[in-house]
Amino acid sequence: MAGERGGEGKERTRSTTGANAAARASRVRLDQPKAPRKRLLPEWDPEAFGRYSERIARFLGTGRFIVWMTAAIIVWVLWNIFAPKDLRFDEFPFIFLTLALSLQASYAAPLILLAQNRQDDRDRVTHEQDRKQNERSIADTEYLTREIAALRMNLGEVATRDWIRSELQDLVKELEERGTVFPAGPANRSDEGDR
Repeated sequence: MAGERGGEGKERTRSTTGANAAARASRVRLDQPKAPRKRLLPEWDPEAFGRYSERIARFLGTGRFIVWMTAAIIVWVLWNIFAPKDLRFDEFPFIFLTLALSLQASYAAPLILLAQNRQDDRDRVTHEQDRKQNERSIADTEYLTREIAALRMNLGEVATRDWIRSELQDLVKELEERGTVFPAGPANRSDEGDR
């Protein structure tokens, strides 16, 4: 009986271990992306929303918007002052106009901030690219400066045509002074033919 119990215990541990491994494998798979969760809120493309908010922010910053808004407010106020009593929809303290302008301002401010944030991101990328380009330009300039310095140093060691000519003239003068310029003889005649 003791042997049977021991055998049963081993089988139980094996099946439990196998079940745990299968459960772990099904729970956590790091080599595969998670399945997308269902969302209760609608999804939108942040780039499209950002572009739309930039368009609105650009329009809010134009003279056209100010003219249209001023005209709308003037019409609103004049209508609610001079229209017949039964056609007026916002009496003198113009509470509804104040509410509408507050609502417009409460939406305009975040849209303008979003547009500014997107512009800041673009500027940051542009500045980073400019900084990298400047670093490359500086490195290229330093390399070319070193190359020019090396060429100047090497050029100082190169014998130029004028230097060789002056050295030869000095040698000829020295030989003339000694009196042994070109001795007459058969070797001199063979040199003339080669020239």
